[in-house]
Amino acid sequence: MQPIRNLLSFRIWLALLFFSVSCQQSRDYSQDQVKEEAPAENQYKVIAIKDGDTIELLKDGKPLRVRLQGVDCPEKNQDFGTRAREFTSDLVFGKNVGLVVHDIDRYGRTVGEIILPDGRNLNYELVKNGFAWHYTAYSKDAELARLEAEARAEKRGLWTQPSPVAPWDYRKNRGGAASGTASSTESKKTTGTSAKTAATSAATVSSKSGKAYLCESKSAKTYHLDQNCHLFQQCKSSTGTVSLAQARKDRTACKVCSK
Repeated sequence: MQPIRNLLSFRIWLALLFFSVSCQQSRDYSQDQVKEEAPAENQYKVIAIKDGDTIELLKDGKPLRVRLQGVDCPEKNQDFGTRAREFTSDLVFGKNVGLVVHDIDRYGRTVGEIILPDGRNLNYELVKNGFAWHYTAYSKDAELARLEAEARAEKRGLWTQPSPVAPWDYRKNRGGAASGTASSTESKKTTGTSAKTAATSAATVSSKSGKAYLCESKSAKTYHLDQNCHLFQQCKSSTGTVSLAQARKDRTACKVCSK
């Protein structure tokens, strides 16, 4: 009987040893999986592409809108606007990227550089491939200047066009004279109406705080004096605060909260 008992004890010990090793390997594998899937420090997942030069990251469980520093992509209604957005999406959407913060703009957006998983700089890649201009009004980056000159010379992306319109000029003209879609008569009518509206607003609208509230949506053309204005509350994009004087330069007053 004793040999049989010894044999049974050995088998039980062997089974327990095998079970213990298997459990340890399973735990190690699970930990390795977590390490592979978890973003590294200062790495954030890209959850949305607003346009070629504006994306949203997931930070601390909340969306963070980032405007790329030193570059300006064509607007959606411009040539290469959609292609610039697709280029950015292909490089970063759904991926974990690095963020180098430069500033916070007047709309409350984070302004910075995006570092791709392979170490390349998204800001540089956009300009290098002809999907963005070097935004010289806000950047003196020598590398961006060099990359734009190179893209121009090689006729990459938007530089295949004979006379590409800078997006800041396009925005300034509201797609009229810059895009060549508005007739001179329509342009004069719009200019006259805008001037009349601006004059009326300047004379009748005042704000005790000297501040105005803006909806970041590209279709928004008004500013608000009351943060609780129901039209302002309907904004589905990010919001920001600027001086009333600055708001009057670019937009007209909300007819509801400016009365």
